[in-house]
Amino acid sequence: MYRKEKSVPLKSSSSALYNNLSVLRLPDKQLTYFTTVHSTAVNMVSASGDGLSFSHRLLQVKEGGCLSSQAAWCVLPSRVLLVLTSQKGIQMYESDGSVMVYWHALDVMERPPAQAVFARGIAAASGRFICVGMSSGLVLVFDIPPKGTNITVSEVLEEHRDAITDIAAELGRPPDGAGDLVTADDSGTLCTWSSGEEFTLLHKIPAFGCTCSSVKLWNGIVAAGYGNGQIRLYEAATGVLRAKVNAHARWIYALDLAPLTGKLLSGAEDSFVHIWKLSKNLDTEDIEIEHCHSECVTDTQICGARFCDPEGNSFAVTGYDLSEIFRYSQV
Repeated sequence: MYRKEKSVPLKSSSSALYNNLSVLRLPDKQLTYFTTVHSTAVNMVSASGDGLSFSHRLLQVKEGGCLSSQAAWCVLPSRVLLVLTSQKGIQMYESDGSVMVYWHALDVMERPPAQAVFARGIAAASGRFICVGMSSGLVLVFDIPPKGTNITVSEVLEEHRDAITDIAAELGRPPDGAGDLVTADDSGTLCTWSSGEEFTLLHKIPAFGCTCSSVKLWNGIVAAGYGNGQIRLYEAATGVLRAKVNAHARWIYALDLAPLTGKLLSGAEDSFVHIWKLSKNLDTEDIEIEHCHSECVTDTQICGARFCDPEGNSFAVTGYDLSEIFRYSQV
């Protein structure tokens, strides 16, 4: 059971975009950072451990007048970067948003007529890379040095033919051959990869006629949320569908996984947040999903939902045109 805590105020509301919430927990400093995007700006809020005091920062997209599409923290062993994507480029900041360390402009001159150009889908991979998806279906792999601004594009992944919606790295311990990265696109196609000096495509999971808006990877299980409200669980090592749940009545906008417990969080346009538990049956090797909790966020089109700790004991939710972040804690 979860109870509602004091909400986190925002300087502006959240846009109706997939995965429009990122959370960075800093236990040593007794702080939790939250970020959402709205129009041309990024809302950043730091909340104290007791949830009573807040500090705000507003980041602007580098090119004036262009819309932001996502903001997310990427945690690497040597540093943490805040990555902001937009219609014009990719910006990388120090974790507190104080200094921009890198800018990558998108090539908007070569797009077909009437086709939008943007970046979307952000994930750290293999301890030294940050992957960012593109509207063209490309995935840019950035090589991140332990410090400094010498960030370079080391590889471009070209398997997708539709706009990337989300990218996720392995949150647990993958079994042999399972890969450690998954990418999703507007058509619903998923690709699993093994990351490293060179990224290797392991499996391409075909679309079934519905957009995959959010994806997670945990202990060799791919959890994918779709526009028809379904959650599908695939085996990353084989690409085989192992379970599916009609989880929501409307479009799923966000999934998240608690790496220490296997709890799965889903949020959708139907105003509901559900918490599930993923596991593997040791006797049959089946992947199992169990429903644990439901929360109705009344009159809210949910566009972001994230756990606030690795155990999944607390979570946060954003909604379209909502100038606050709702928080819930387990009792």
